[in-house]
Amino acid sequence: MAKEKKTTKGKKDAQSRLSKDELRHFKKLLWEKRIEILGDVNEIEDETLKKSRLDASGDLSSMPIHMADIGSDNYSQELWLNLMNGERKLIKEIDDALRRIENGIYGICEGTGKAIPKTRLRAQPWARYCVDFARKLEQGLVTRPPAE
Repeated sequence: MAKEKKTTKGKKDAQSRLSKDELRHFKKLLWEKRIEILGDVNEIEDETLKKSRLDASGDLSSMPIHMADIGSDNYSQELWLNLMNGERKLIKEIDDALRRIENGIYGICEGTGKAIPKTRLRAQPWARYCVDFARKLEQGLVTRPPAE
């Protein structure tokens, strides 16, 4: 029981490092980035689906003449779909960061429980780990903590 209180107190102490103005600032940055990414995703979807609809409609005027052109079209479509998938993952990270702000635990490393430096949050406002823990995660030295 005492350990739970200590953990909660540590989280509140780390959270208090960020003023209400700073939290508003980070929330604004997150929303702006989210809107920007959604616009990009919608544009990518529109372009990718438009090409697919032309192919499906049997419009021969848009059909490539050479097999290499077909390969290039497929590669291009796959590339756009992969980019779109990456953008969707980033939106999820941003949404998670916005939830952490609402829950009062924004700016706290999910791996160590320590405060994430403001410089890291300015560079990557959706960061859920401090740099040291993120580096260890990438190197496979630690495992990702379970989601709460």
